[in-house]
Amino acid sequence: MREKILTYIEKNSKINLAELAIALGVEETALLAEIEAMENEHIICGYPTLINWDKAGIETVTALIEVRVTPQRGMGFDKVAERIYNYPEVNSIYLISGGFDFMVTIEGKTLREVSQFVSEKLSTLDTVLSTKTNFILKKYKDHGTVMAAPAKDERIMMI
Repeated sequence: MREKILTYIEKNSKINLAELAIALGVEETALLAEIEAMENEHIICGYPTLINWDKAGIETVTALIEVRVTPQRGMGFDKVAERIYNYPEVNSIYLISGGFDFMVTIEGKTLREVSQFVSEKLSTLDTVLSTKTNFILKKYKDHGTVMAAPAKDERIMMI
C-alpha cells in the first residue's frame, strides 16, 4: 500500500485524502495513519510546490555545480556533503559517479550571486579540489512535469 500512496502523492500532493482513500480502496483513517507513519520515518520528507518562475515573471538563476573533493580520513563523503548542504543557498546535493563527486544545485537572483557563493563559500572549503558551474538556461521538464509549452503545429493544411 505504501508504494501506491507514494506514487499518488508524489504526482499530486494536494489530493484530498478522502479521494485518495477511495482511489486506493482503503479507509481514510488507515490512510492518514500510514501517511503520518511515513512522515515520521522520513520516507515522506516534504510537500514542495513546483513553480515555473519564468511564467511568474520572477528572475531566478539555477546552477548545477559539479564538485570534486578529497574526503578527510574518518569523515568520508557524508561529512563533506553535510558541510555543503548546511548552506542555506544549497537546494540539493547528490553523490554522483564520474569525474566529480557531488552535484550541487543552487538558485539565486543573479549570475553574480550564484558565482559569489561558489567562489567565496563552496570553493574555499578545505576538502574541495575543484568545481564546475553549469547554469540552467531553460527548463523543459522538472520533477516529471513538463514546463515548456508544447510546440505548435505550424504546417499549412492543404485541401
